[in-house]
Amino acid sequence: MPRRTGKEELQGRIKEIERFYHTNGRMPSYAEIGALLGFRSKDSSFKFVGKLEKLKVVVRDTKGRLIPKSLALPVKVLGTVEAGFPSPAEEELIDTISLDDLLIKNREATFLLKVSGDSMKDAGIMPGDMVIVDRGMHPKSGDIVIAQVDGAWTMKYLQKRSDGFYLVAANPHYKPIRPKSELKVAGVVTAVVRKYL
Repeated sequence: MPRRTGKEELQGRIKEIERFYHTNGRMPSYAEIGALLGFRSKDSSFKFVGKLEKLKVVVRDTKGRLIPKSLALPVKVLGTVEAGFPSPAEEELIDTISLDDLLIKNREATFLLKVSGDSMKDAGIMPGDMVIVDRGMHPKSGDIVIAQVDGAWTMKYLQKRSDGFYLVAANPHYKPIRPKSELKVAGVVTAVVRKYL
């Protein structure tokens, strides 16, 4: 059996990290990297992560935790689809794109939440959907935000009037919420993810 080149060995190790990430929904710890790749010391794991950083495969957040940068699986872009009248179309590979790259601008400041309740249904956000939230964005009037109002968490439109900020649902059955004492915005909703199957 031919011996693998250094490049092939590195690609194989990256595949192992990818497999762990897609199976567990998180990046491995340094100890787990060592166990996965057969390293004998934690120092070897740190050196390997340094290589991954140079290759822009991962980045580290401010606490040193690993964040995948190019581990998200790319999906083929095969053209456009007419949402009006039907029109002839041919399948043509235009590009490939990672959904992470499409939906997430600031990885370190982004998190996901699962939606319950129907107060944002007229904005197209339904129970069971996942929302992508960026806590690094500066919220402005008209944004959909995740906010803590008087100690309770909710997702609503942020609106500003002459007497201050308040929260508005995208469902006429819910009244606007005016904070009695405190309103803290934790992040701005930047995208909605829905599975149909």
